[in-house]
Amino acid sequence: MRKHRLFACMIIVFTLAFCLVGQAMAQELRQKLTQESTLEQVLKRGVLRVGFSTFIPWAMKDKTGKFIGFEIDVARELAKDMGVKVEFVPTKWSGIIPALLTGKFDVIIGGMGILPNRNLKVNFTTPYDYSGMSIVANKKKAEGFDSLDAFNKEGVTIAARLGTTAAQAAKKFFPKAEVRLFDDESQALQELMTGRAHAVVSSAPLPAFHALKYPKRLFLPIKGTFTKEPIGFALRKGDIDTLNFFNNWILVKKHKGWLQEHKDYWFGTKDWEKLIK
Repeated sequence: MRKHRLFACMIIVFTLAFCLVGQAMAQELRQKLTQESTLEQVLKRGVLRVGFSTFIPWAMKDKTGKFIGFEIDVARELAKDMGVKVEFVPTKWSGIIPALLTGKFDVIIGGMGILPNRNLKVNFTTPYDYSGMSIVANKKKAEGFDSLDAFNKEGVTIAARLGTTAAQAAKKFFPKAEVRLFDDESQALQELMTGRAHAVVSSAPLPAFHALKYPKRLFLPIKGTFTKEPIGFALRKGDIDTLNFFNNWILVKKHKGWLQEHKDYWFGTKDWEKLIK
């Protein structure tokens, strides 16, 4: 009987010891993950590095060379609330996710649509905005085109930016047309202006802005957008603390109306045009 009791006591002691060691290891792992999180590194560094690509009016340069736009406002406000400075890292859209994964910046805040294939490589926050694709066409080249179907035929050329959801939408909605992809949006628009493309597919409101800017040469064959997609911050995988902070920041800014207020300014007015002209 005594042997059995002794054996039982030994099992209890070993079990307790194992649990304590396990808890200590788990606590150590949690502390290590916290210390290595992007959030912690940003706070230690005192600088939030933001990757983006220029899209009017998401992000662009004003007359003095300073970055302005909806995404720029979002990034500046996020950094301010974190108590750090912001460093903008302009990057070609086609290579922006690889640049994030290699640590060239901490987060992508650049109108990036939340897509399953992208989500395989990065984590996305809850949506802080919604966007959609629109189309602007050349008046002479696309005369009489008044529907999406009119562009979906052989002999039609559609231009879009490489690596964007606009490029995916162009291929999906116009499979019979020739889709030409360019590294920069300005190159796609140049194709349109010179008549080498019938239309350009891009995120709203850029097509509408260009139709207003060049009313004698360009027009909108359809009103509004023909897709809708959620937009989120993109960050490296395995970083729960940073993802949690970003999600809650977006939640707070939505409820306070800050995000809507700034979107209304950049997408609902043209008051900012004086800053770039």
